[in-house]
Amino acid sequence: MTTPVRDAALRGAPALTGSELAIRGGQPLRGRVDVKGAKNLATKAMVATLLGETPSTLRDVPDLSDVAVVRSLLEVHGVRVIEGDEPGSLTFDPSGVESAHMEEIDAHAGASRIPILFCGPLLHRLGQAFIPDLGGCRIGDRPIDFHLDALRKFGAVVEKLPSGIRLSAPSGLRGANIHLPYPSVGATEQVLLSAVRAKGVTELRNAAIEPEIMDLIAVLQKMGAIISYEPNRVIYIEGVDRLRGYDHRSIFDRNEAASWASAALATDGEIFVGGAKQPEMLTFLNVFRKAGGWFDIQEDGILFRRDGELQPVVVETDVHPGFMTDWQQPLVVALTQAKGRSIVHETVYENRMGFTQALVKMGADIVVHPHGLQDGPRRVARRDLEQAAVITGPTPLHAADIVVPDLRGGYSHVIAALTAQGESHVSGVDILSRGYEKFLTKLSALGADFDVVG
Repeated sequence: MTTPVRDAALRGAPALTGSELAIRGGQPLRGRVDVKGAKNLATKAMVATLLGETPSTLRDVPDLSDVAVVRSLLEVHGVRVIEGDEPGSLTFDPSGVESAHMEEIDAHAGASRIPILFCGPLLHRLGQAFIPDLGGCRIGDRPIDFHLDALRKFGAVVEKLPSGIRLSAPSGLRGANIHLPYPSVGATEQVLLSAVRAKGVTELRNAAIEPEIMDLIAVLQKMGAIISYEPNRVIYIEGVDRLRGYDHRSIFDRNEAASWASAALATDGEIFVGGAKQPEMLTFLNVFRKAGGWFDIQEDGILFRRDGELQPVVVETDVHPGFMTDWQQPLVVALTQAKGRSIVHETVYENRMGFTQALVKMGADIVVHPHGLQDGPRRVARRDLEQAAVITGPTPLHAADIVVPDLRGGYSHVIAALTAQGESHVSGVDILSRGYEKFLTKLSALGADFDVVG
């Protein structure tokens, strides 16, 4: 049984209501979508509210399931969360923070990996923290060793239990010298959230410097933290005794903006992404142009469309300021329509090419090299976990029944179905609510032809 959702979506349905979409493709996506705050900043800034002694207000908070998970976890720990003074804003009152049982944390965390970032703030507030088994998209090994090693250097005692991890700080946290083996975003966030109230100075080397990290630093500075960014990925944090609340408007979600840009490229459409900004997307825009895309930077967003025939490109994913790993999956769909051979080197996650199997089922010519390609000039140094996808096109895509593997891969499958001729059934799409606010509303606004199944 299928239920049309076009009218309901245009009335503002906030999230996916079913796990399968029936999509009739072959038509270009045209229109406007607006992106709000970045998921990768909003959820971390919400955790930071635990550090303040007064309420904090975060603006442009996206309506996502990951945000709902963090809100629930904060409430479980006694934070009062109320709607702010404008749509999309939330105010957090941490005055009632208290310990929570492992069972409660596990129940509210679900598949989210956010609980690990509660460690530093909770150790400061309560002297202890509990972390359940962590979930998230199955795109590769995402060990928490970086997090735990950093917390140990701050003075935390880590006890591994069958149900999760218990941490304590009997003598409080103190500043440390930390060198990350890899510029991990999550580990960098962990160090920032732990160091701002630790006693002494923390020196973090090989830090991630993504725009969302810089925005988190801005949040913490508003709270009273002393943080300086030095050349060569070095961050210094001088610990302070007290922090206050903040009022902050989140940076826009550049991952969602790039996803819609790739959708315009794949379907030969034209999409204006309201809220997108050029500086945070420089690397993506360069690749977009090389692939045959055209864009117009405007005051309130960016307009994306094709500029003639799509061209093959060679892409190497990397940490910022490189080409983001989250950008490559939607782009690969567009590259199936480019004339010639494209290569995408994935250097961040070892299992992120699994989504291409569905594209091959739909008629794409994609060969995945599970251990990467050994030859050819490279900008990014090879990593042991590297994969490479060779995409030869153009290949017309046809309808198929496919299953969503993860967040960005799921978006890519939907765009592939919208590019293909015929009716595709894409199941497991409820995971898209983790990273795409009002996804069905936006698809409808762009003229997509689909039903929710079930």
